Amino acid sequence: MGYNFFSSREISNIFNQKLNDFRASLGTAVGNGGNIPFSDSDISYVMKLQHDRINKKGLELDYSIYSRGDDNRFIAASNWRDAHYESTVCFNRCGIKRIVRKDGRNRYSDNRKSIIYETITDVANGAHPDNDPICCPNCGSVSTVAGLQNGCSYCGTRFQMDELFPKITSYYFVDDVGINKKEFFREYLISYVITFIVLYIIGCVFRWDVFSPANLIQSPAKPILGFLGIFFGSIPLAYVMYSYYLLMRLIIRAVSSAGKMGTVGSRSRFEARMKSISPEFSYEYFTSKAISLIKTAIFSQNEKELMFYEGEALDPRMKDIIDLNYGGALGCLNFVDEGNYVTVVTKAYFDILYAHEDKVYYKSQVFSATLRRRTDIPVNFNFSMTRIACPSCGASFDATRIKNCPYCGSKYNMITDDWVLVELKYN
Repeated sequence: MGYNFFSSREISNIFNQKLNDFRASLGTAVGNGGNIPFSDSDISYVMKLQHDRINKKGLELDYSIYSRGDDNRFIAASNWRDAHYESTVCFNRCGIKRIVRKDGRNRYSDNRKSIIYETITDVANGAHPDNDPICCPNCGSVSTVAGLQNGCSYCGTRFQMDELFPKITSYYFVDDVGINKKEFFREYLISYVITFIVLYIIGCVFRWDVFSPANLIQSPAKPILGFLGIFFGSIPLAYVMYSYYLLMRLIIRAVSSAGKMGTVGSRSRFEARMKSISPEFSYEYFTSKAISLIKTAIFSQNEKELMFYEGEALDPRMKDIIDLNYGGALGCLNFVDEGNYVTVVTKAYFDILYAHEDKVYYKSQVFSATLRRRTDIPVNFNFSMTRIACPSCGASFDATRIKNCPYCGSKYNMITDDWVLVELKYN
């Protein structure tokens, strides 16, 4: 994503606890349909769609995220803000275990070392966004920030501002080629054992007289010296072999990710264009929004019914996707300015689990996603498809399910408020 890790910083204990609680709940949400604390309603909605997709295919997904090492502190990498909200991208090392079952049989399993990136959004100092729509954390009903502080009109629960915010507004994983100290010593020990066994076998083949049982009885000094030689000789040799393995793994990862280098420069070109609309605009915000739109369209039963999607029916293969993770690179290939609209053609990299009939398989995939928005309207970083306020009658409704206001019948023009997805296809 182009973060400057040298300027990264630790975050507050309150933020860190919410980031950890969110991460710990993801596996239950995907596999069992559980609730996600402190999450934006868009994330919860996508999780529900994904869980429904898994159930519809008759699959069971054991999905667990574990911490790698003793340090559970997240580090802040970058941040941006508008008039009401401040968002911060935070990261921490973790591992992801996935087991997919069907009819009681394992169809797929993996265990990937990753870095999780979570975006946490809080109310900025200054004017509070009292009239912004928001979902009640207790019952899920749509209200306003001010309304929830005065008490939810549906369930009666009262909240303070710090109970509504901060919340997680996006997340994704990137494969981690690095290792921590525990992982290094554990993997080095495995390398040492393998090296010792190999050297012992070689010693037996070429110098069996040294290690033979007869020699061990008649002249035990030679076998003992031989064992000691192998024991201590394996230490530097195992280190060399393990270092070579890490180097080759790094090269292989770099070659497999070579296509992502084409996204370099997209951030500066895109922000130069979009900052004329909102000076506080960030490429991270656009990336998070694009990921959310793509995942919602793919996991929905009928993408044509979504308010923010204006394209043709998706490729049928996308209906076989059961897990979709952003691969850490999104490139802007083309910009088109037409009046008060800007259209952006992007190339987005994803790591995907497919389930087709009885086969489950992993594949790195590239999508071509075209997005459009108005250029004369500032960015609202807390905007959400699951919280829409009708401009005609003021009523709130869920825009992921219907395109017209259920109260006055007016059609909601999504493109007047945020990005819409006008095309999604395999690259």
